[in-house]
Amino acid sequence: MSEIGTLYVVATPIGNLGDITLRALETLKQVDAIAAEDTRHTVGLLRHFGISKPLVAVHEHNEQQAAEGLLKRLQAGESIALVTDAGTPAVSDPGAVVVQAVRNAGVKVVPIPGASAVIAALSAAGIVEPGFCFEGFLPASGSQRRKRLDRLKGIPVTLVFYEAPHRIVECVQDLQTVFGGGRLLTIARELTKTFETIHTASLTDTVHWLQADSNQQRGEFVLLIHPAPAEKAEGLDDNTQRVLVRLLQELPLKQAVALATEITGHKKNELYEAALAIKAAS
Repeated sequence: MSEIGTLYVVATPIGNLGDITLRALETLKQVDAIAAEDTRHTVGLLRHFGISKPLVAVHEHNEQQAAEGLLKRLQAGESIALVTDAGTPAVSDPGAVVVQAVRNAGVKVVPIPGASAVIAALSAAGIVEPGFCFEGFLPASGSQRRKRLDRLKGIPVTLVFYEAPHRIVECVQDLQTVFGGGRLLTIARELTKTFETIHTASLTDTVHWLQADSNQQRGEFVLLIHPAPAEKAEGLDDNTQRVLVRLLQELPLKQAVALATEITGHKKNELYEAALAIKAAS
């Protein structure tokens, strides 16, 4: 009986082909076959690096059926690489159904990490508050999109979305409606590509910026909604406010207040009230 094969989940470049990793290239050269979201797109990537492998189409319309076929091949001893058109499979792209089926069957799954639009955008945005919530693509329908955003607006960390060019203006207008025109947004457009743009402004200004230049409405988008600024409690100086906000991000309320009292010298009751106000604002 042949040894069971391995499924490799391989991240590919999001634009610049130079971002592919050495490990990804080695894996693509060694596997028996490559399961690809769009075989035509993947052929171009493989040709660029002088790789020739049998390809299997795995996209959103055939993923369940394709998963069954891939599992049989893996159980027969083949090694298979799973790729998407750009970035990492199973993250806002097809692949999760395949990975789940393979793992449920006890077949080994090995991630081969690489370029990430989310991490690239966050690294260049200069958002100092820790933590983020990745939501991927929002609903295409305006009413459903606004409902989804309304459920997310209380989350106190950076919110990360993907968006398509034909919906970008409408999406940012909905962000403005739900989060308010003063909330900061960083748009990361066409990351790693020729016309890469990283732009930060209020939501109101961003709507005008997009409408004023149709070129800025083209390409692939990562949207970063900055966390809402904490409301300053009355009676606290700026430094004390910053200390308290930072401690509340890392510690439970009572521990944060106790430590802030020791650091700043303010009265515990005063800081406790301020902490409650900050929590409520978040």
